[in-house]
Amino acid sequence: MAAHPSPGLGTHDGHHGTHNDLHSEQGALPGEHPGRAANPVIKVHDIAWLEFSKPDLVRAEAFARAFGFVTSYRDGRELHLRGTQAGAPCVIIRKGRKSRFLGPAFRAAETHDLLRLGDALGARVMPLPEILGGSVVDAVDPGGLRVRIVADVDELPALPGQRPQSFNVAGEFDRVNATQRPPREPAGVRRLGHVVLRSTTFTQTLNWYLEHLGLIVSDFLYYEGQRERGPTMGFIRCDRGGTLTDHHTMALALGPANRYEHSAYEVSDVDALAAGGEYLLDEGYRRSWGIGRHILGSQIFDYWRDPDGFLVEHFTDSDMFDSTLEPGWAPMTASGLAQWGPPATKDFLGMVPGHESLAELRSIITALRSDDNEFDLERLRGLLKVATS
Repeated sequence: MAAHPSPGLGTHDGHHGTHNDLHSEQGALPGEHPGRAANPVIKVHDIAWLEFSKPDLVRAEAFARAFGFVTSYRDGRELHLRGTQAGAPCVIIRKGRKSRFLGPAFRAAETHDLLRLGDALGARVMPLPEILGGSVVDAVDPGGLRVRIVADVDELPALPGQRPQSFNVAGEFDRVNATQRPPREPAGVRRLGHVVLRSTTFTQTLNWYLEHLGLIVSDFLYYEGQRERGPTMGFIRCDRGGTLTDHHTMALALGPANRYEHSAYEVSDVDALAAGGEYLLDEGYRRSWGIGRHILGSQIFDYWRDPDGFLVEHFTDSDMFDSTLEPGWAPMTASGLAQWGPPATKDFLGMVPGHESLAELRSIITALRSDDNEFDLERLRGLLKVATS
């Protein structure tokens, strides 16, 4: 049984629209979800950071350094991890009894957006800890996840990063009288790219992010044979008008439990990604799946499990969209996860027997017995079909 298959683009159903050859095979049919709110409360500028709880900060920091993070702050209770790009930390880890995902933080485009959002949510604008600076509004999405919206956070200065390699390709020579020797070292993380979450109330939760944070959908996926019931996954980006932004800053998928799927961090190029992967293997860490190139988002990817079981991704070469592109629509299939690369592994698809798969089975049983979520027997059949498609 697939505990958490990650979807992709499969065959289409014969409808071609303006999105053919852009990002997915077709656009929306009449009456389908528009992928954006008509009048959102605010429009967030970007994802800021992710927060986790872990019992062993020393172990967490050792993996983080091998993965390519730089420690920007550390005490006995908290660990901040950053990339080389100027800005806030990418990840904040708090010491706790259990390993768990605490939630994402998004950066408001304007300081006064916090007041507007606070009024809409009935929440107060509060100061962040001095080590971060700035202010925050804490909200809770329909799935119960804490979502932080921050502004005026102190900006960490840029750090020297790995330089992209020069290539001699197609008769054009950027490297002359010089060799190509990418070092086998940690793949220097530049920035946080996106987070992927699951929700038992997909449509309600998706609409909450679109209406309150002004996010917009790049691509919708649906279970084959169930398109009339609506999408089951959305790849969602920030609306920054004519300014380009990642194909997805967040992705949300229907599932039998509300939980974290993975997070992704940009590196300079494919050589940094590949050599960094060799370094992680040398250090004894476990690759989950890769190297390959995705379809939706087009990123070259490499997935790893940290010592606490969280799935994390190195990526490079992402699609960049402005606000004009409307959502594409495609069926969800496991075979459509990548344009090239090895088949998705059992670990990545959540098919490895163990504690996590048993927990997923319990979640499925609980969801099917409940009438306050979107995960019913028909949706379960669709999910199982994805894993074998």
